[in-house]
Order: sequence, then structure tokens, then C-alpha cells
Amino acid sequence: MSWPTSLETDIWTVIHQIHYLSGENKNTRSTETSATGLNTYNDDLTDLDAAFQLLLSDGFMDDLPKTVVCILSERVDCGVEAELTKTVFQELGQPLLSFLSSLRSQTCAPLTDASDADLHRLVSAYLRLGESGAATLTSLQQLFLTIFESFPRSGTFVNVVVDAAITYVSNTIAALIQVPMDYVKVALQFGIRIPSLNEKESCEQGNLKQLIIWGMNHNVSWSFTNSFIDILLDTLMTPEQSLCTYPSPECQNPPNLRHSLPEADTYNSHDMLLRCDRQDLSEFNDTLCAEILYGSRAPMSASVLVLCEALSSLSVRQVELVWNNMCSVIQAFVTSDCNVGDTQRFSVSSPTSHRKAREAPNLQQLVCNYNSWLENQVVDAILVSLCSDNEREEFVKHVCNNATLMRKLVSDRMNSWLYGYCANSTADHSYLAGQFCLYQLWIDQPTVSVESHLLGFCMSLDSPRLTKLICEDTSFFTLLFSNTENVQFMPNCTVMPIPPQFPGTDPPLSQSCHYAEWQDVMQMTIDVLAQCIRNDPTDFAEKVCANRTFLNRLLRNEDNVWLEDHCSTALIFPPTPAPETFHILDWCDYHSWVNRLVDDSVVALCWQQDQLTFQKNVCFEAALLRKLFQNPQNSWLKTVCVDKEIEEIESIPQVCKYSEWAHPIIVDITELALCAERDPKNFASKVCSNETVLQNMMANQDNTWLIKYCANHSILGEDEGEKIGFCPAEWCQYSTWSTSFPDTVLLTLCWEHDQSNFVTSICSNPSLLYMIDHEWVSTMCATYTNHSTSSNKTSEDLCLAKQLVRHFNWTCPVDFTAACHPGASQDTVMHLIIHCWADSLRSRIEHLVTPSAAAVLEQAVTTSVVVLLAIEEIQNTSLHVTKNIRINVLDAVVRYLKRENNFDKKRVLLQCFGTLLTSLMETARVGTNNVSVIIKEYFTIPLAGLQSVLSTAHITTVRLILQYYATNKHTLKLTDKYLSTLTSVLFQSHLAKDGSLFSELAPLLEAASPNDIIRMPSLQNNLDVRKTINSNLGQMSVNQQRAFGLWYSKILPPSSITEAHQSLIREHGNVIAHLPFHTFRHLFPAQLLDGLDVLQRNNLTSLKQEFVAQSIIGTYKNLTSHDFIRLGSLSCLAEPSDLMSYNGSEAFKVMWEVIMNCSNDGLTLPSHLTSSLLLNIPELKIPSSLSPNKLADIANLLPFVGATFLLDLSPSQLLAALPALKAVSFSPAQASIIFDKLSSINTLSNPGSLKELGSIIAGVKTETLLTLTSDRLLSSLPDMAQHSSGLHPAQANAIATKLWGYPEVIFWLDHVDPLLCCTPLLSILARTHLLMDNISSSATKKWNVQQAKAILKSMWNTKSNLIKDFLNLGMLGQGLSCQVLQQHLRADNSPAALRKILALLRQQPRPLHTSLKRCVIEEVYKSEFFSELLEDLGVEIALYMPVSTIKQFPFGLMDTLQKMIIEDPVPFFMMSKIEQQLLVDKMVQKLGMHTGVYTEEEFRSLDIMATFVSEEILVQLDRTFLVDNLDFLQTLCYSSTKIDIVAQMLMEVVVFGPAVENWNQTTLSQIGRFIFFLPQDRLQDISLGLMTAGRIEKLFMSQRQWERSLVGLHCLDEAEKRRLAEKQQFVLQFFLGFLKITSLSPASMVPTCEILHTTAPFAWTSNSLTSMSSSAFTNCLELIGHDPFLTLYQRSQVFKKVKQMFGPVSSFSQSIISQMGRLSLEMLPEEISMLRMTEMSSIATMGAISEWSNKQLVALFTTMLNSTKLNPSQLDSSTLVAVGYIVCGAKATEMSSFNAVEFSKAVLWLGQLRLACSEEQLSALVGLLTHSLAFGPISSWGMEVFIEIGVIAAGLPDIVMSALGKEQIDGITPMAISMIPPDKFAVVFHQRQISMFSHEQAGAVTAEQISALSYVQRTALFMVLMPWEDRHVDFRGRSQGLTLNPSSLYLILALLMVLMVQPNLKYPAT
Repeated sequence: MSWPTSLETDIWTVIHQIHYLSGENKNTRSTETSATGLNTYNDDLTDLDAAFQLLLSDGFMDDLPKTVVCILSERVDCGVEAELTKTVFQELGQPLLSFLSSLRSQTCAPLTDASDADLHRLVSAYLRLGESGAATLTSLQQLFLTIFESFPRSGTFVNVVVDAAITYVSNTIAALIQVPMDYVKVALQFGIRIPSLNEKESCEQGNLKQLIIWGMNHNVSWSFTNSFIDILLDTLMTPEQSLCTYPSPECQNPPNLRHSLPEADTYNSHDMLLRCDRQDLSEFNDTLCAEILYGSRAPMSASVLVLCEALSSLSVRQVELVWNNMCSVIQAFVTSDCNVGDTQRFSVSSPTSHRKAREAPNLQQLVCNYNSWLENQVVDAILVSLCSDNEREEFVKHVCNNATLMRKLVSDRMNSWLYGYCANSTADHSYLAGQFCLYQLWIDQPTVSVESHLLGFCMSLDSPRLTKLICEDTSFFTLLFSNTENVQFMPNCTVMPIPPQFPGTDPPLSQSCHYAEWQDVMQMTIDVLAQCIRNDPTDFAEKVCANRTFLNRLLRNEDNVWLEDHCSTALIFPPTPAPETFHILDWCDYHSWVNRLVDDSVVALCWQQDQLTFQKNVCFEAALLRKLFQNPQNSWLKTVCVDKEIEEIESIPQVCKYSEWAHPIIVDITELALCAERDPKNFASKVCSNETVLQNMMANQDNTWLIKYCANHSILGEDEGEKIGFCPAEWCQYSTWSTSFPDTVLLTLCWEHDQSNFVTSICSNPSLLYMIDHEWVSTMCATYTNHSTSSNKTSEDLCLAKQLVRHFNWTCPVDFTAACHPGASQDTVMHLIIHCWADSLRSRIEHLVTPSAAAVLEQAVTTSVVVLLAIEEIQNTSLHVTKNIRINVLDAVVRYLKRENNFDKKRVLLQCFGTLLTSLMETARVGTNNVSVIIKEYFTIPLAGLQSVLSTAHITTVRLILQYYATNKHTLKLTDKYLSTLTSVLFQSHLAKDGSLFSELAPLLEAASPNDIIRMPSLQNNLDVRKTINSNLGQMSVNQQRAFGLWYSKILPPSSITEAHQSLIREHGNVIAHLPFHTFRHLFPAQLLDGLDVLQRNNLTSLKQEFVAQSIIGTYKNLTSHDFIRLGSLSCLAEPSDLMSYNGSEAFKVMWEVIMNCSNDGLTLPSHLTSSLLLNIPELKIPSSLSPNKLADIANLLPFVGATFLLDLSPSQLLAALPALKAVSFSPAQASIIFDKLSSINTLSNPGSLKELGSIIAGVKTETLLTLTSDRLLSSLPDMAQHSSGLHPAQANAIATKLWGYPEVIFWLDHVDPLLCCTPLLSILARTHLLMDNISSSATKKWNVQQAKAILKSMWNTKSNLIKDFLNLGMLGQGLSCQVLQQHLRADNSPAALRKILALLRQQPRPLHTSLKRCVIEEVYKSEFFSELLEDLGVEIALYMPVSTIKQFPFGLMDTLQKMIIEDPVPFFMMSKIEQQLLVDKMVQKLGMHTGVYTEEEFRSLDIMATFVSEEILVQLDRTFLVDNLDFLQTLCYSSTKIDIVAQMLMEVVVFGPAVENWNQTTLSQIGRFIFFLPQDRLQDISLGLMTAGRIEKLFMSQRQWERSLVGLHCLDEAEKRRLAEKQQFVLQFFLGFLKITSLSPASMVPTCEILHTTAPFAWTSNSLTSMSSSAFTNCLELIGHDPFLTLYQRSQVFKKVKQMFGPVSSFSQSIISQMGRLSLEMLPEEISMLRMTEMSSIATMGAISEWSNKQLVALFTTMLNSTKLNPSQLDSSTLVAVGYIVCGAKATEMSSFNAVEFSKAVLWLGQLRLACSEEQLSALVGLLTHSLAFGPISSWGMEVFIEIGVIAAGLPDIVMSALGKEQIDGITPMAISMIPPDKFAVVFHQRQISMFSHEQAGAVTAEQISALSYVQRTALFMVLMPWEDRHVDFRGRSQGLTLNPSSLYLILALLMVLMVQPNLKYPAT
């Protein structure tokens, strides 16, 4: 910048003048400091004034900030004005500095080479200076008090003067300091680097200075004004107080020792604000300057803007230079260095070092001679404090680490602070705890009170052990907290595990109390001895105290001296037996406590064990509480009950009904207190200010606390000055006190506010004074009497401070005791007066100071606080800053958290200042609500930030979080994902550091993931951890339990188990039950029997149950009845031979009942056990001799005994046992036999007779159901619905059509609802108009898709306005058309609207139609909110999306989809195999699981999809996981290729050994059903001795159990089922000797009926089946006949056996025909023609078989007509449903004669069958459906009709099919598509129609149909199939949701079709 020549001239003139003056002063100034004065500098500066005036007018001062910054940054291009500035600083600053130094030198003395005498003189000089200053201050205070007393009493003058002064001074000061404060703020922001999140989302913990600066930057209102006054008062006028550590009249406020958390402020030199050589300054963008320059904040003045602009142009290094140089300048002026000489040259760039803290030269030689401290009788407490401040390391070394010296020092109560000092030092904490925390000594000396400092010390160093002892030992609890000062350390015992024992139970003996193993008794600690005495008093007295030699060895240790007294007492008075078992209700009967004396130990015990009830019945019962307080030992209750946090904030409006309180009612005291605490503003205005309400409240004597409350919470009155407060005339009614004694609060208030009348009325009335009985009242009255006798002063002169407060009418909530006791110092009085004055001005100032001035002043105060903190830091001294501001800080933080919605800002506060906030919360101990608010914020952290925030949290913060969660977990409503993440963070980050945290983590254990559990640190030997786990295992998932077992097994190798005592299981608890089986199997029988109760209360796996049962029952042969009762259902898993050995013993009856219970519970028992133990009783030999009770007992066995046994039972027997029989699942033939017998004596005429049948309803003939009236059917439907799965389609059709034939059916919807799925559409169509009128009821019923569509279609045509609000359609929503849905979605596509629609679709009772799912996907996928709606779609719709769409999902969406499938896997299983594999493959790739070892974590994360990964991934499965979790793996689904992979893994050396032939029983038990996965050649290597019939039975039962599970039902297709059946057949026949028959082989085993039930008929040879006894064969005929895997040869041989037993076919009864099932396929047409099928049950059996030949079908249909004597036109719908597949045996002409209406009702069932009808026959059936009374002309058919008719649609005429529209095509089922003849398919479907096919329809097209298509048609079909993937893949695997049979040639033909496509043809991606 170029300056004008005139300005440059002026500047150089000033510079030369300065040099001249400086040189003159140097020549004339005397070197004697006494000659230097202010006149010299005044003359010099006056001479320069004229020269500077020239510069001021030219803008020199405007650029001065920029110039100074340039100079301080040491740049050389700052210009000529910089030279002037530098000259001023250098030439004029040095004289000023010398002057300041000369002033300080007056009080300085040379310190170097000084003698001890000199040092003592130095100390004396300082003391004299202090005395002089103190005298001066005292005189000023006296003057101030005198002036105060002279003010007029009215106070009006004072108020006026003060108000005016405040307004003027505050505005003036604000204007003056506004700009300097901005300068200081910028400097502080540079000097105090605020913690911020780095790239790893972590940050260092901030201190208090940083928090305040952060708050200033984020508009946090700190409100430090009052605290600042307290700081100044505490610093300048500290009240005189002895250094005491306990409360007493001389020590009102002892220091609080709480060192559970170190303060967050650090004292490292690199963080010190006032240190000059700083290299860690904040960045420019973090300062106020950035806000000003970027326009977010306007500058307060131009100079600030100039400063900011100058700073913005500097580099980082230049900013550091500015800081360093400016800091040096400031330190040069403020330093107290006495050695500043005249020769020092002042320079702005010269660095200076910071001061040391309270340094005393040669202090070690002076006083810190620690060795002499031990010798001296008394050590000066001040010297101890001085040494601790200046020689911290040496002090810790010689004092804290020397227990002897420390004990001596702390014996002086003035040194009690040493406890906290050493606790927070680097001393050995374990050493300190071992020397001072001697709990047994405390217990043995109950009369010696434990001081709070010592208790706090031990709580800090030994918290887990001390907390445990407090919470478990009632006497110890009472001992500690009888001292009220110790209540602050009371732990939260509710989070502790329940104590292991109560009085009367045997405590577990510690391993340390094995006295015979005590080798080196000198090593026995006091804790071990105390534990043995407490838990084993009798043995200790006998084995230790009585053994004098042993005792003497223990007494050699000086710490065990107390043991001699104990043993003396124990030998004279032996320990008494333990009392009876403790019961909470026996002791803690709170309702009786009011009327009886309660021991203080009982009170403490009840608080420990029953806190919630205690709080409700004691803390909130004022009368009872007052009574308990009469015992001083209960004084700890005051803190416990008062500090309880009441969380029902939301209930304030319901509780605080102020309007009702104006009436004379009684308000509960707890409600009143809640309102006063939670709603203070309204409470003050509506209670304290309302005389009527207040009087009503005061009618209750317990509410006198309101007097003081309202006095301290008064509000301004209408006169704007007078405050509503305590009114003595109103409340102090002394005349009534003789009959109604006042409480302490009222006494205190009357004494303070009405002292004159109080003295007159009370002190002068001896009788009343005696009755009041308050010691302090008597003392004060005596003091007043003595004082009035010796002086003429009135009572108002007793306390000057109180009189002054009353004099000025100030309301002051301050304790005046310290200022009013005799001899109180003026400091104390002034301290209190200024406090009261500030409080009285508080509300007034708010109205007097302008907002802008208030903001500036507030900023100034906040900045001053930061500076004071920095001064504390650099000087290592206390200015009482933190103590005074901590509450304000917490309040401000809470206000900020409540109003701030930006979590990123909250996150910095919680993460970077969490330790500091916790420290403040821990030390404040008030404002509990603040603590709750801050801790609650941690539960609002978004999931993404939870890890980083909590992982760095301090352990104390974590404990507060856990305590808050334990109390409020039901109201927090956190998601499972949130809790899981929270638990994971705490496990990984904190549990490893502090194992004691585990017990507090108990409420979160249910949310822990198995992986986190397995990775827990080694805490297995921690008893508290073990107890916590054992008490919570029952609420955990199976995976969590397994994880805990695996984790626990790390300390239990097999050798440890086999060598352990038999009580191992009891000692370790529930966790033993969940050990991995390879560890669990090492438990020996004695351990299992001893710990059986523990095992029984846990859910053992079936493998473990079997192991336990066989180990115990197989080992012990003399078990008692009690043992079998303990074993319970486990007995049923033992080997039958072991159980049979008890036949005839006393235990047999109990064992028999246990096994019967197993059968009743649905457990399938081995056949040998059933036949030999249960059925081998004499009564069963003669069925007619069974009593009804006995028959009821064996009801669950009747399905196994068969039809023969049932036929021998009488009707009366069956009727008497009917309540038990109706709950048993009988086969249709068995149910028919029972029903026929019952109906012979009990007719169905009664309306409720059917509902009594239960499962036997399956045996009711269809013909019988058709004869029943509607009322009989309706009354039984609810009960019949429970067994609807047992009804045959013909029965269901009969009931449905019967009831829907009545017009009143629309009023019976609740009754017919269970059978709606079986109701024909034609029956519904006739009632749709009536159903619309009753839409509210119709919308709640479980319609099928076509019924819902029909109802909505009718509604759309007649009442379209109703369908517009389709959110109220309920379960009719599945019938929505795509057109209607599109209209609504496009009208409002907001996320809220979309979610409502999707919620409607998710609640539908049946699977949605594919057209509706496709429509939803197409519409929602277009929405910009699609990613937010994935969960709302639901699994069913979400999985209809193509894989090409799913593979584009980001990680988060893929993870969401994965969890959705796990929660609802059925839609996943309904997909085809290839679709399943493609989906999982994309999911695996997205989740990063396609390489490396397939880990347990990855496997479990996929859950039921885990085995659908590619073969390459599955083969990498972790083998350890495989072995440990075989029971879990056996529940999953495996395709054929995966079965082979699993088999290969099982045979690996690392899994089950080198060879299959070496496998044992345990190995086979572990492998279970996986045996069937092994190849046949390896199966033969298994030892024949292991594979017994019983073992094979269990394998078959295990496989069948899996097949009936959700996974098994949907896993295998027909080919896979047959392959697995062949393997099962091989296993049974090979190991039972059927395949290796030689001359030496034993006779082949002949199966019983029972073993056929547990295995399967197909597994046995035909010879073995035909060799069965007649009764066994008859009983199992139905089972054999309905076996789907019987081979042709087996069927033929068995059918011969049937004819041998029951004669020719013509003689077969209806029951035999029904039981033969698929055996009937062996009948020739000629034999069929001789059958008599007179009942629908036999017709339905034949009609359910699909393998009939055409000739057999014709013969069957003809025989059916002949047997029923009906012609085709007479067949009703139920008969047609029963006919089933046989309908294709009718000629086309016969079909045409069917009743069209009846056939239309039967088409619901017939349309689901793959009928073997010709095209002509199907065409005839279609003709029936077009009848006017049926569905009418085809052109009118909608989607609902096509869905209803199913495969019949394949018979549509060509011309009709070619004219079908999209909606009609959507209704054609895939099976119908596959049944259309190929030639017809190619003709009727245009490529446009083919392109309308759904994915399922296109997948059903057969290879023959494809070969008949043209190129264009094939292309259209190809385009339908391809949307699932961007490559050419055939997805048409077999779907379990549809009965499809696609050809195996399709893939080859599809590939050929691809090759035929033109190379340049492009297909659009979807």
C-alpha cells in the first residue's frame, strides 16, 4: 500500500520524537528504583500527544489492528506505520515495564543463596504483608457495613438509586467492553482448540474451557452471572472455616470427597491456554472471524473486521507467531518476576516461560523432609498441603505409597483430603485398598463410625467389592449408612444380582475355605478369613479357632490380631444355627410398620431386597417416614427417599389438577410434591399465589413445607415490586401451638421472619418451650435471654446479616447459621449479604438491562470464566470456578439438548465432552433431572453414530447409561437393532476393560448378538458374572444360549469336567446346560444326576436330552420313583431295554405315567417302548373290558392299535371317553369307525352334538352332513373349524354349500368364516349385493382371492364411491384390481399414502395374486421413496421383484431384505429353486461373503437361506461351527448337490475322525438324520452293531419331524423326496439284514404295526410286509395303502395279501376300500367293476388317486354310478368333489348332462387337479360353466372366474381363448397353461397375449408347447422370462407354491431358442 508523502513525513517525525525522548530519559533516569515515578512518564507521553494527533486524523488507528497483526507475525512488508507501532512498543514499553518491576521489587527479596534464617524472614515478611492487607480490607468492610446500616428502612430510596445505577452502568460497560470482548473471544477461540470428530469419527475428550468456548460458538446460554459472583466472593472473601472433614456445629459444609471420576480438565503443558510456545492453535474457520467474513454474523465494529481480515491472510505458522509474540507481551506486563533489571531489552518476539505452580524455593530442605514426619509427633497440616502441591511425585512416593505415614497424617482430620489426593494419584491402588479398606475390621468395630472420606476413598479404589458387600450384608449396610454423611455413597443395589442365599440356606463355600489346603497361612488375606467366618462359621470355629497351633500361625501376621478376639468369643459362644428361610413378605409387611416398632436392620434389609415396593410404601408415606426418622439409625432414609427420581413427567396434567384444588379436597402429598417439583411455574402461580388453594393444601399438617417453598418461589405482584412470600401474621399462630405442634420448617421460618414475637410467645413460655422439644429452639432462646440481660439491644440486633436482609426486604434462600453464630467474621457476613443482594437484584436486572447490553455482559462474564479457568490451570491453584459453575453448565447443556434438533451438534457434545459432563454430574449430586436428561440423549443417538459415541465414553458414563436404561427400558421403546448395536459396543469397547460392568449389563443381555457373546473377555471365573448369566439365560434366544455355552466352554476342557466333583453342574448353574455337545458329553452320570434340576429348567437340545437320559438310566439300575419324577420327559428318550428292566418295580408305575404323558404331549415313542411298555398290559387284550378312565388314559395310543381294536370297543365305552378321544388325531377310517359306533346310541339331533366330536368330525359321512339343518351346523362350526384340516374336501363342500344356500348366511359370517376358503365362488356371487350392504362385517372375513375380487367388482359396478376409500376394505383388499390401485397410487404417491396402501395389502389372509403383486412393484418402484418403502412392501411383494432389480440394492437395503426373509421365510420357500439360488447369490455378493471361509457369523446372518449359497461357498463352511452346531444345521434345507457336500464334510478327518467305521454311538447321535446324506458305499462301513432297529427308528422319526417343519414342508420337490426315500429304504434294509441274506443269516425281521408308524411301510421289503400278522396288517392297512413311495412290486404283493385276508374285491367293505388307498391301483378294470362304492368316503379315496389309467377311470366312473344308483345329471357338488380325478372317466356326453350349477360349485376343487381329461371332455366341462345359472358367457368372465375354474380353462374353445384380454389371461392358472395342447397353444395365443403372461405362467409352458411356437411367439415368451436377470437364464425351477411339472428338456430347448435369436437383436433391460 502506498502512503501519501505527508503522512509518511508525519510518521517519521513521530518516530524521531520517540527516539529522542527515549534517549533523553535514558541519560537522565537514575538507576535507583526509588527515583522512578509517574511524573517522568507523564511528561514524556504529553510531549508525544501533539505528534500523534496528526496521525489520528489520517486513519492510522483504523488500520492499527492490521498493523499489529503484521508485526506480530514477523513479516517484513508491513509498511512505515508498522515501524511507528514497533517503535512505540520498544521505546516506551521498556520504561513502563521497568516501572512496574520497580513497584513489585518493593516486596521482593533475594532468594538465591539464602540461608534458612533468610527464608524464615521472607515468610514473615509475607505474613506481615497479608496482615496489613487484611487490616485494610477489614476496615473497608466495616465502613461498608456502617453505610449499609445507615440506609433508611423503607428501602425505596435504595431501590431507586440502585435501579438507576444499574441501568446506566450496565449500558456504559457494555458499550466499552463490546469490542474488547470480541478481541478476547477471537483470541480464546484461537488458543482453545475445540475437539471435533476426525475421519474415524473419534475425538479427544474436551475440558471445561473447551466446552464453554464450544457453547459460545453454538449459542449456548451459559448464564454464569450468579456463579461469577460466587467465584469472586469465594476467592476474595472466603468464609473462615476449619479444615474439617465431618459435619458439626463448627463445620457446616465439610468438603465433599467424590473421586469416582477424574475431572476432564487436563494439566498437560501443551494444552495450557496461557502458554506462549503453542503449536496447536485452532483453525481460522473455527473462530468468530470466520462468521464475520462469511456474512453469518455482523461485526461489532470496523476494527474487528480489520482484525479478522488481517488474520485471514496469515498462514498457520504466522498465526502461531502472532500468538507467541502477543502472549509474550502480555506475560511481560503481568508477570510477578522480581528480577527484571534495567538492562533487559523489551522485545515483542522474545519468548517467556510460564510460571510454576505455587513454587517455593528449596522447599525440600525447608519442610518436605518426609522421613522426619514419621518421627515428629505432629506434622503441620499446612506443610503437608504445601508439599503435595509442589512435589507431587515425591509426595506420592513417600506418603501415598507409605501406609504407615499416611495413617498418621489422616489421623489429623485436617488431612482427610489425603484420601482423595492419593486415590487420584499414581500410587498403587491395590496396595492402598488392601491397607485401608479393611471391611472386616469395620464390621468387628460397630461402635466406630466409618468416616465419609474413608468410605469415599474405598468406593473409588475398590468399588465392585465394596458394593457387593454393602448390597449383600445387611449389618454392614446399616453400619455404614447410620452415618448420614455416607449416604452419598449408597450404591444402586437393584442392578446387583440377587444375593446367593438368604438366612436359612446353605451358602456356597468358597474354594479358599478348604482349611486342610491352607499351606502358607501367612498369605491368607483378611477378606478370605472374613468370608470363611461369614459363610462357614461352625467349621471355622472347629477347624481354625479350636486348633491353637493353626491359630498361632495365623496370628503371626499383625493384620490378623483381631482374629484372637473373634476365636475367643466363638469358642465360648459357638455359632448358632441359621434361622429359617427369609421371605420378603414376612419381614417387609409395610402396612404394619405404622403400628409397631421396626428394627433399623429390618428397614435396611427391606430397602436392599425390595426397593420398588419400599419406595412406594415407605418413601411416599409421610407418617411412616416420620416415625422411622425417630430412630437416628434410619436417618439415611432422608437422602434415599428424597433423591428418588419420579419419572412420570407425562402424567403432570392428569395429576396437577389445580382447578379442582380450589375446592375443599384432600390432595395426596406425593402428587403435591410431584407438581411442585415438575411444574414449578404453574404451581407458584396457581397454588402459592392463590390464597384459597394454599389454605386448602395447608389443611393437611404434612404440607407445611409449602410455606418455605412458596416463600422461595414467589412471583411478582401487581405492584411490580412487592413479592408474595412468607407472612408471619398468617402462619405463626403461636396461640394454637400448645394443641397443634408445628414442624421444623414452620418453626424455622417463624424464628427467621418473626423473631420478636417468637421470643415473646415461645421463649417466655417454659411449658410450651418444653413441649416443642427442639434443642436449637432452647439454645436460641437461652442465647437471647442472656444477651438481652447484658445489653439493651433488641432481638433484632442478634444477627447483623439477617437484620440487614430483613431491613431491605430481600428474599434470600441462604443458611444464616454461619453468619449468626457468636464470633462470626465480617468476611462471612459480607459474603452472605452480597449473596442476598445479588439474589434480590436478579429479577430486577432482567427488566433494567437492555437485551443487547445483557448479551455483551453475559459474553464478558463467560469469557472471564474461561480466563479464570486458565489461571487456575497455569497457577495450579483453585479459584473455586468449577465448583460454582458446574450446575450452570449442566443446566445450560440440558437446555441446549432440549431445543437442538441437529444430532451432529449434539453428537460432538456427547462424544467429545462426555467425560467432562459425567464428571460434573457425578460431583454436582443435585439437579438429578439434569442427569436424566443428559443420559437420555444417549438413547436418541442415530444408529450410525452409536458405535463411535459410546466406544469412547467414560466407564462412569456407561454406568449411568446402563442405570438409566434399567429403570426406563419400558418407556424408551428402543428397536431391537438399536439395542443390539448398543450392547455390541458396550461388550467390545468397555466390558474388556472393566469386567465389573457385566452385572450392570444384565438388562441388555437379551439384545447381545451371539458373536459378541462368544468374543467376551475371560470372565468365566467371576462369580458375579456367572450369577448374572445364569439368572438371565432363560429369557435369551437359543442362539444366545448356545453362544454363552460356547464362551463358557473355554474354561472347561474335557479333563476339567471328568476330574471335577459331582456337584459341578449345580456349582456352575444354567450355563452348563448350553455347553457345546462335544464338551457336554464329557459330563459323567453322577454329575448329570446331581445337577438334573439345573438341566431340567433349561431347554436342552434333543441330542443333549437323549444323552442325559441314556447316561443316567443306562448307568443306574436302581432309580427310585422320585428319580423318575425328576427325570420327567427325559425318561422317554432312554433305551427301551433300560426302561423295561424296571418292569415290576415300585418305580414302574411312575415311569409308565411319565411315558404316557410323553405320548399325550405328542412325542413319538419308539415302537418297542410303545408295544412292550405301554400296550403290553392285560386290559388291552380284551378291549371291551377297559374302563372309561383307562380308555381315556391310553387315548393317544389308540391310533397305533388300529381299526381292529376300535371295532371291539362298545359305543358306551367310546361315549364315556369322548372328552379324551376328541383331542386325538385319528385317521379318517378310524374316525369313521368311532363315529359310527357313537351315532348308534347318540343321534345328531341336538344342535351342539357335532361340536363335541372334536377331531372325530373327520369320520362324519358327507351324506350325514347334507341332512343336517343350518342351526345344527352353525352351532358346531367354531369347534369344527379347529379341526377343518381333517375334513375331506367333499365334507367341507357339503357344509359350505349347505349354509350358503340360505339367504340368512350374510348374518352368519362370523360362523362361516373358517370355511370361506372352501366355499364355491358361485355361492358367493348370489350374495354379493347383500355383502356390500354389510361391508363393515365383510371386510373382516378371510375370503379367498376370487371371492374378494367378485365382491369388489360388484361394488365397483354399483357403489364405486365406497371403493374409493379402500383403506377400509380390510381383508377384501386382496381383490383390488390393478386399475383401481394405480388410480389411488397416482393420485397420492406420498410416502405416507403408499405406506397405508402397503399396510392394507400386508394384512390380507391369503397370498396375493401375482397380477396384484406385479402391479404394486411397477408403481412403487417408480416412486422416489422406493428405498424407504422396502420394509413396507412386505416379503411377499418384495420377493416378486426381479433379481436384476434386487442386485442393485445398496448394502443397507440388501441387509433389510435379508432380515425380512428371515422373519417371514414362507414367500422365499414359495420361489423356484433357481430363483432362490440367484437371490441368495446376489445377496451374498452384496454383503461381501463370496470369498474365504464361510464363518459362523455369516452363516447365522443368512439363517434359513444359509444353505442356498453356491456350492463353492458351502464347501468352505467352518468345520468347527459344523461340528458344534449339527443340531441346528439339521433343521435347514439342502438340495441334492448340497446333500452330497454335507456328506463329504461329515466324512472329513477334522470332523469325525479318519474313518466311518470308527464312528461310535455318540457320533451317530450327533449326525442324526444326516446319516441319510451319506453315499451307500460309505453307509456300509458303519458298524452293524451300532445301527440297531431302535437307532434306525430314531433316524426315521428325526427325518419325519424335519419334514413336518416349516422348512421341510417347502424344501424338497418330488424327485428329491423319492431319492431320499430310497436312501432311507437302503439304510433300514441293509442294517436289518434284508440285503445280505445267507444260509447263516437270522430270519428276517417282521415289522409290527407300531414300527411301521415310526419308520415307513415303503422302507420294508414286500415279503416282510406280507409276513405281518393278520391283526398287525389290518391295523396298518390304511397306513400302508396311503404310502406315496410304495413301489409297483410292493403294491402288487400287498394287494394280494389284502385279497387273501378280505376275500374278492366284490366283498370289500366301504371301510376296506377307504383304507386301501393307492393299493387300489393294482385292481384290473374288471375287478373295479365289481367294487361297491356306495359311500362318498370310498368314492373320495378312489377319486384322490391321480395315477389311474384311462380304462380304470372309465370303470371307476361307471362303478360309481352303478353303486350309487345315480345318473350323471343327479350328481351334486359334493359327490363331484369326491369323484375328483375319476371325473375324466365320464364320457363327454355324460359330462354335458351334469347339473351345471352343481358342477360350478365343485369346480373350485376340481380345477386344482391335473385332470387326465381329453380336450373334448374339458370343452364339455367349460360348456357347463357357461350356463346362465352358472358363470354365464365367457365374455363376461373376469379374473375371479378364471382363478376359480383352474385347469378347466384349458378347455376353452380356440376362438374364445384367442380373444381373451389381459385381465382374463391374468386369471388363468399356470397349471391350466401347461395343460393346453401344444398345437392349440400355438394357435390361440398371439405374441401380444404371450407377452401378457406372468412370470409363473411363462414358467409353466412345456417344452412341447414351445416347440410348436413361431419365432415371434418364442421371443415374446423369452422376454417374459428374462426380467429376472440381464442374461439368458431359465428360472422355471419347481415352485412349491404351485403344482407344476415343467419338462426337464425345457432348459435345452430354451438355450437352442437363444441361439436362434438374431445376434443384433437388442432386448430392453427391466
